[in-house]
Amino acid sequence: MKRTHLPLNALRVFDAAARHLSFTKAADELSVTPAAVGQQIRSLEDVLGTVLFRRMTRNLELTEEALRSLPALREGFARIEEAVALMQEGQGEERLTIAAPRDFIAKWLAPRLPAIKAAHPSRQFVLLPADGPVDFASANLDAAIWFGALPAEEEYSGIRVEPESMVVVISPERLSSVRRAADLGNQPLIEHPGSNWRGWFEKNGLRLPDLAGCLSVADAGLAIDAAISGYGAARVPLSLARSDIDAGRIVVASDPDATDDAYWLVAPSAQWRQKKVKDLVAALAA
Repeated sequence: MKRTHLPLNALRVFDAAARHLSFTKAADELSVTPAAVGQQIRSLEDVLGTVLFRRMTRNLELTEEALRSLPALREGFARIEEAVALMQEGQGEERLTIAAPRDFIAKWLAPRLPAIKAAHPSRQFVLLPADGPVDFASANLDAAIWFGALPAEEEYSGIRVEPESMVVVISPERLSSVRRAADLGNQPLIEHPGSNWRGWFEKNGLRLPDLAGCLSVADAGLAIDAAISGYGAARVPLSLARSDIDAGRIVVASDPDATDDAYWLVAPSAQWRQKKVKDLVAALAA
């Protein structure tokens, strides 16, 4: 019989009835009625063209055909259980897989991991770089971090990691040459996909400098690193720059600009019920 036609549910009922030699006890194990067990056995016997049980007055007896089949059947169920366990291994409580933008991992999440790890010493963390939409199924993810507006996909829900604003940062050595916002036009600018220098200069009523000489980098994390090195001014999310600001590696050279965009912790609805995801939410909120 082809595997696509295997009556797996009926075989499971047969295994239970064979172990107990009782439809009633098998029904209790499977949380169904004895009549349902009897119907499944009769259906299986019809499909196989084989009698599996002799119905005695007070009990059941297995036929020779049934006895011969049981070892292989139970080995098959054991292999299926093993396969299911392997499928679930990546989603076990002690393994937490998170996809996030590279700059968020480097500048926000990585500095917090030691404290999260200390609270859960046996947990393994897997961080996957993802600068765009992610496929939870193919990557076997528990959660992901997205930047922007709250994802509109119905199958996902999310919580904002923290309110976001943009700031201009420079190295402490350059601060003396920046006494007002207009002075930033004389600084070498560091640009990344979310920097929007043009919008910042227009909002502040300042002349837009020549952006052709900007240093262009892939993300805000690299822009922060370039500012730390003393290259020039970078406009970046405050949440990513905060640890370097607190450490004195860079300083804020402008008032924060609130933005509707933010970093969101996102997961399919079912994932939020996992303890490890609840632990992550609590740790990120701390």
